[in-house]
Amino acid sequence: MPLSEAEQRRYNRQTLVPEFGQAGQEKLKSAKILTIGCGGLGSPALLYLAAAGVGQLGIVDADRVEVSNLQRQILYDTAAVGKLKVDEAQARIRALNPLVEVQKYALRLTRDNALKIIEPYDVVIDGTDNFATRYLINDACVLLNKPLVYGAVHRFEGQVSVFNYQNTINYRDLFPQPPPPEMAPNCAEAGVLGVLPGIIGTLQATEAIKIASGVGQVLTGKLLLFDAISMTFRTVRIIKNPSGYRIEKLIDYGDFCGTKFPENTTQITAAELKTWIDDHTDFQLIDVRNADEHARQNLGGLLIPLPEIENRRGEIDRHRPVVVHCQSGARSLRAVEVLRKKYGFTNLVNLKNGLLDV
Repeated sequence: MPLSEAEQRRYNRQTLVPEFGQAGQEKLKSAKILTIGCGGLGSPALLYLAAAGVGQLGIVDADRVEVSNLQRQILYDTAAVGKLKVDEAQARIRALNPLVEVQKYALRLTRDNALKIIEPYDVVIDGTDNFATRYLINDACVLLNKPLVYGAVHRFEGQVSVFNYQNTINYRDLFPQPPPPEMAPNCAEAGVLGVLPGIIGTLQATEAIKIASGVGQVLTGKLLLFDAISMTFRTVRIIKNPSGYRIEKLIDYGDFCGTKFPENTTQITAAELKTWIDDHTDFQLIDVRNADEHARQNLGGLLIPLPEIENRRGEIDRHRPVVVHCQSGARSLRAVEVLRKKYGFTNLVNLKNGLLDV
């Protein structure tokens, strides 16, 4: 697709690069790139993709901006708190580069809508932070034969790879099975250095641009590992598993990853918990986070870290309601399930979304 005079001026420094040139920019203008999640990873990826001149950007995210996002999600400012992320992202991208078309999806990706949303795009960027959605995105990309640019961050460490590029390895070759929920904390639970998603998200944008423009060697069959503490990068090979899981349809990923909330388990919201406290309701509160998390912020409940929950079950009251909580609701759900299934507890209530809503 030929470049206009305005585009020639805007992208001049990019088209001057011999390996990229006019041809690479024209391919980028014709490209459609979908970013799923516009948080810590999606923010820098979207800004650089827009600045680079990608013709159409799709953004999938159902969340609203929170104050705690601003430490790393550079698409947003303080005035955006409480507003839909996709609306703010679209406005920011249009202000940066009005030549880029933006399609927004203010919803959560599910097995019911994933194929329809992903299908029109050439490249998909995974900017999510939970295993269930990562498996969903991967499987949908495999079924639709779409290249997937993967990124993940944890405290001081980050990962980047490209999956399903020209029918090569996919995410399940790296992680055939998801880890237990308590072993896979997200940023809200484990924390993350603010600049780290900026580094990883920018690397994801780089890979997406290379795929869309046909320039350079794509990071497929390899996992790039970054350690901010030592400021080191290293690359490890990912081997395709010939006897691995055969992706034929989308499945229930909450059930697959052990994060699906059981229908017969009671939940309570933060607002309902406050009402219980204000009304002096007789209940026990159990905190299943780690001691350092409890020291930073707590609701005054009894601390029983998840790894100790079975050995210390005798400290949990069986004769009144017991509210179990963690940072986001994942570990407390695991504790509730274990205590119910293995030890017959019938009075447990999970705090929905944990301290994130408190």
